[in-house]
Amino acid sequence: LLFLWSITVSIFGIGGLLGSAGSRYLTVKYGKKKCLLCNNLLMIAAASIMGFSKIAQSFEMILIGRFLCGISAGLSVPLHHQYTGEISPKKLRGFANSTSSFFWSLGKAMGQIAGQRELLGSQSLWPVLMAFSGLPALVQLVTLPFFPESPPYLLMHKGDQEGCRKAIRQLWGEGQHQADIDDIMKEKATMKNTKILSVLELMKEPAFRWQLYMIVILTATIQLCGINAV
Repeated sequence: LLFLWSITVSIFGIGGLLGSAGSRYLTVKYGKKKCLLCNNLLMIAAASIMGFSKIAQSFEMILIGRFLCGISAGLSVPLHHQYTGEISPKKLRGFANSTSSFFWSLGKAMGQIAGQRELLGSQSLWPVLMAFSGLPALVQLVTLPFFPESPPYLLMHKGDQEGCRKAIRQLWGEGQHQADIDDIMKEKATMKNTKILSVLELMKEPAFRWQLYMIVILTATIQLCGINAV
């Protein structure tokens, strides 16, 4: 029982590692909006599997659901940051990206509160608690189709300049946005001449040593609030 309990808890982190490892390939190939939409379906499926585990009398369903939740979370963390940052006006980009951390903490707190025995943590209601993670995914699945694809993705990876202009107008309103498009074009030109480093090359590169130290320290301290870090 102790072994199964430990696997149930830790398999979320294993799924998260796999999800985050495949996020770059999927975003380049299919775009951030499509990936987020499909990721919502994965989370809803995971929540449904865990929610019906008690009726089916299957702890294996909890294991599978937790693993799928981990994959979904691993995909959504970089996806959400990139998409939110790229659809935000430049002056609001930092604020928009910082909201992710706020809502992660808020979600963690809400989960801990809802998990109390007086609320959804009781013997009869815990499947509802486990299925509750599908609700935010359902909200995003319904609302996200009304948003355009990321303008930088349309221009840099699809070469669709008109689609990029249309997305920018939909997101930021009518006005002169040529400067923003020029910035994206400069970024595209820079990326062509920039080598993408592997994880091992990144660790060996002296220029990124202090940034790497900071990321490791920050990720380690996240453990203090109970969020699994891989």
